[in-house]
Amino acid sequence: MTSHMITADAAGSWKLGALTVNRIGFGAMRLTGSAAFHLGTPSDRGRSIAVLRKAVELGVNHIDTAAFYFSQLRSANEIINSALAPYPDDMVIAAKVGPYRDYHGDWSTPARPEQLRGHVEENLRQLGRDHLDMVYLRRMEQDSIAEHFGALAELREAGLIRHLGVSDVEPRHLAEAQAIAPVVSVQNRYGLGHRAPVTDELVRICREQGIAFVPFFAVAGSGGAKGASTTYDEEVLAVARAHDASPSQVRIAWTLHQGPHVLAIPGTGNPDHLAENVASGALRLTADELERLNALHSKAG
Repeated sequence: MTSHMITADAAGSWKLGALTVNRIGFGAMRLTGSAAFHLGTPSDRGRSIAVLRKAVELGVNHIDTAAFYFSQLRSANEIINSALAPYPDDMVIAAKVGPYRDYHGDWSTPARPEQLRGHVEENLRQLGRDHLDMVYLRRMEQDSIAEHFGALAELREAGLIRHLGVSDVEPRHLAEAQAIAPVVSVQNRYGLGHRAPVTDELVRICREQGIAFVPFFAVAGSGGAKGASTTYDEEVLAVARAHDASPSQVRIAWTLHQGPHVLAIPGTGNPDHLAENVASGALRLTADELERLNALHSKAG
């Protein structure tokens, strides 16, 4: 397939609450360097800005970010602000709160419920906005999320947040949050090369309830925060050859084929990779190809 001028609407759209987004979005984690956080070399700032502006040209209107996405020299939120402000009217920016990194980039104690307002306000300051369209509470292994989610629900009532989501959760956490305030999106690790039965169950629950499911590391696979894996199963390579596509495009297409409520937020600091990722939304897998790839997913750990 060719990525020439295929735009994000090729994959269709979904609603995050009252906000309509194209199902192919953009994850900001890789804007800061060759790998996430401080794991790689810092990016070229001008190139990262160009990637974001190209994303908008290609119809991307959903960006996933966080204040803790930074390297030694770069902040994803600052780059987003510099590239896109004043923001397009249809642009939806989602942020995650909960985890915390200190000025050295080291992971520190996650936020307590009363500290979440500070996390939200830091994202607002960096992005240059007076409200956040979407905020995920990223669970940090706590057994109950009620107190933390309740704090975000209060910020939603105060007008700092429009919609709420939860991340890295089990079905019981989703139900716990829903008893407090509406949840419009769930974000867990999920992809062709990574399987967790509890997340498969969440994909099903979200489909039944009309909630968006937004997986992270869907392309990176086992590489995770360090970047996309360069090792692919033969089934993925065979499907890629059949469509004249890249293995990464097949991974994204498989993700989108899991249901109309499933969104994709592949990230990159490379303009060519960006166009390739967006074009994945036009890749239509056959029933046989889906069956083979689903079987591969079932075997993944």
